[in-house]
Amino acid sequence: MTRKKTPDRDDGTGEVLVAIINNYRDFEILRGEGWYRIPVTKAPRRWPPQWLAFYQTKVFGDDAYAVRYFGQVSAIRQVPRKVLFPNELTSSKSERLYYQIQLRNLETLSVPIVSRRWRRIVFVPTTWSKFVRAGEINDLYDESPLEDLLWLEFQRLAIPAERQWLVEVARRYYRLDFALFCNDGMIDVETDGDSYHIGVEPGARDRRRINDLTTVGWHTLRFNGSELREQMAEYCIPEITASVNRFGGLKVEGQIVPTSFCTVAGETVHQLSLFEPTPEYEGSA
Repeated sequence: MTRKKTPDRDDGTGEVLVAIINNYRDFEILRGEGWYRIPVTKAPRRWPPQWLAFYQTKVFGDDAYAVRYFGQVSAIRQVPRKVLFPNELTSSKSERLYYQIQLRNLETLSVPIVSRRWRRIVFVPTTWSKFVRAGEINDLYDESPLEDLLWLEFQRLAIPAERQWLVEVARRYYRLDFALFCNDGMIDVETDGDSYHIGVEPGARDRRRINDLTTVGWHTLRFNGSELREQMAEYCIPEITASVNRFGGLKVEGQIVPTSFCTVAGETVHQLSLFEPTPEYEGSA
């Protein structure tokens, strides 16, 4: 069944979990038998889902890096691997516990939810409202209202940020609220709750995080709740666009010349980095 991406069931019908399909065996099980498995120890904190959607990885060729299929959950049971795959040889994995998630049916989106860049995805918990409106993977994330606030501003200004971007540094993994890829560097934009970074332990953790990211070329900007809610246009966006300009402008897919920013009559606007600002333009800083 193919379903149009319209909010015809936007009635709070439940949480959606976007999971990955990274091999043809699991895909055939999903299509033929209507179930998906998640190791009990790897289940996301928002559990259980009422809907599952599936992000296909590079093994699927032209269908890769997109969400095309979804379905409503009909049942969830906890079983050992040997029950799921009775024909497998007995091994140390045989007793490993999984959630077996049965779907009522597998539906197809008429408009896939695509990813603009190759990215690592494990699970993306989201809402039905965001799922039916999503045009790309970044629209799905449901981490915090502050992130959503900045994401809406990035969309309005056509700034191609990537949300919840995973970075590995010396076998440590960091998830960035927003990643901006520039011609001469990369920018990590963090939206911090007002009380998140109070105390000794968060401070030490943040310093290590910033130091690790800096060693692999990331420049970090942090904004708290009051700044994002009350000073978005006056402070947050100018700081971000000034950093973008400092790092040579944004790399935009299909565009040879990087995009930088300036202000015209108090509004942030795009400008190709190839050209110098005219007297009518003020620097975004």
